[in-house]
Amino acid sequence: MGIKETLEYIHAVRWQGSKPGLDRTQELLRRLGNPEKKLKFVHVAGTNGKGSTSACIANALTVAGYKTGLYVSPYVVCFNERMQINGEYISDEDLEAMVDVVRPHADAMEDPPTEFELITALAMNYYYTEKCDIVVLEVGMGGRLDSTNVIETPELAVITAIGYDHVKELGPTLSNIAFEKAGIIKSGGDVLVYRGEREVEEVFEKVAEERGAFLSKVDFTRIRLREFSLDDTTMDFSPYGNIKLSLAGAYQPKNVAVAITALEMLRDKGYKITDDDIMNSMATVKWPGRFEILGQHPVFILDGAHNPQGAEAAVESLRTYFGDRKFIFLMGVMADKDLDQIVSKIAPSAKIFFAVSPDYKRAMDAHTLAEKLAEYGVPTTECTSVLSGVEKALEFADDSDIICALGSLYFSGEVKGAYLELTK
Repeated sequence: MGIKETLEYIHAVRWQGSKPGLDRTQELLRRLGNPEKKLKFVHVAGTNGKGSTSACIANALTVAGYKTGLYVSPYVVCFNERMQINGEYISDEDLEAMVDVVRPHADAMEDPPTEFELITALAMNYYYTEKCDIVVLEVGMGGRLDSTNVIETPELAVITAIGYDHVKELGPTLSNIAFEKAGIIKSGGDVLVYRGEREVEEVFEKVAEERGAFLSKVDFTRIRLREFSLDDTTMDFSPYGNIKLSLAGAYQPKNVAVAITALEMLRDKGYKITDDDIMNSMATVKWPGRFEILGQHPVFILDGAHNPQGAEAAVESLRTYFGDRKFIFLMGVMADKDLDQIVSKIAPSAKIFFAVSPDYKRAMDAHTLAEKLAEYGVPTTECTSVLSGVEKALEFADDSDIICALGSLYFSGEVKGAYLELTK
């Protein structure tokens, strides 16, 4: 198969939907010879920050000399982003080859896998075939029943910030959500968690105790100083001193603190990671779609905030960089999101909303979104496409304005492509 047919197979209707349970992933991996049992993992779950944290950990391991896999979701620009080795996306040729291997096994299953389960099996086989030393494995959703949770005890489990998202699937309270995320804590393993609400920490403590796991919590008091500019972000993190970050956003120092603490724990387990490896890797890590600066005249920022905590963090970042002013927001969201909770965080800082509908099956249509945004008393413009939304936002803005596109990771790639097309 060529790449077009390969992607059509991966996204085929027969794999669509979400079905809880690990049985299908386990069966498919058994048919493939259980490649996941021959790999080492850092398993990362959480509501917010897990992508950035995963990227930081993976980049540091790569800089330290390890052949490092990185499995993430969703992608921003191209599907190949989901499977990376040493920062390089899987090639079309390797993706085609992996599908050729997995396809007969998936087709033979009486209870076929979901799309995410199929992709997870593809990734496991890819990392094994390429003989990765270690894989940083980002959870898709939740943890306990996520298809990535078929792995045995990882080198380290990491749980980032917990907030309200996917409440239909994970439960209505923070404790419910934390319990699902805690599913990646394995018997006798090591786990690192983001310090947060006491009710969340209590869940992690209880699960770790029940499973005989060693629990550590990130010490954010080690962050002594943070300086932000569009060109340069630095943090003083004891005992390393000044660390330059390539990731923008007021929330990134805490994600970096999680990543560095995880790397220290891996070092304690025998991984050869120097202080220089850590410092150099934080200055070079790349993670698209998270407070990504696309341009500066006017400033155009792409942020994949897609839940209330993410929206609050995005606004905090905007205020950190630009002070108490009003911003132009380009928004596109999934229909299943808690829109009121998201917009309530953003509306007080909004000069105008431009509503778009991402090209994705779960997207809220632009007309419905515009109606809901207008209820907050902010001028709102409905746009016929993402390209039109970017164009209208740029036409509205003058050089002193700040445009921020947010609401979903699924439309980040569309926004980026539209921006580059309109400004080339």
